[in-house]
Amino acid sequence: MKIKLLCVGGVRDAAISKAIDMYVKRIPHYWPFSMVCIPDVKGARDPKGQKALEGAKILAETAPGDFLMLLDERGKQYTSRQWADFLQRKSVELPRTLVLTVGGPYGFSQEVYDRADAMISLSAMTFPHELVRLFAVEQIYRAGTILRGEPYHHD
Repeated sequence: MKIKLLCVGGVRDAAISKAIDMYVKRIPHYWPFSMVCIPDVKGARDPKGQKALEGAKILAETAPGDFLMLLDERGKQYTSRQWADFLQRKSVELPRTLVLTVGGPYGFSQEVYDRADAMISLSAMTFPHELVRLFAVEQIYRAGTILRGEPYHHD
């Protein structure tokens, strides 16, 4: 299984970008990994239009057979160990790519929700998308260390 983190928009804060890069460099020790950033959508006149434009780009980055998982406040919450177990199961079950997706400021279009295979929530709280990326890559890395019994995660 490959893991792809698909994100809408960029990261403006240099410190957050540096932290994201640190984990992005570590993850391939555990899984083939890539991060794809869709540029901010320009020209949308309203949130629904923006979600539609972003949704089309998200779907264009998702191949048939990919497992599309959305980071969404209505998704399932996992502990770090449960997340590691989920990734372990998917690494056996999935012949293709797990696409973990961070949407734009207004969330996802209905077409993206319809295509999604699952949703995960990092918290009932709302976070800036830059931090969500950081949390996502850190949790993917943490899952790898948990599965290998490495001394990073502490219960």
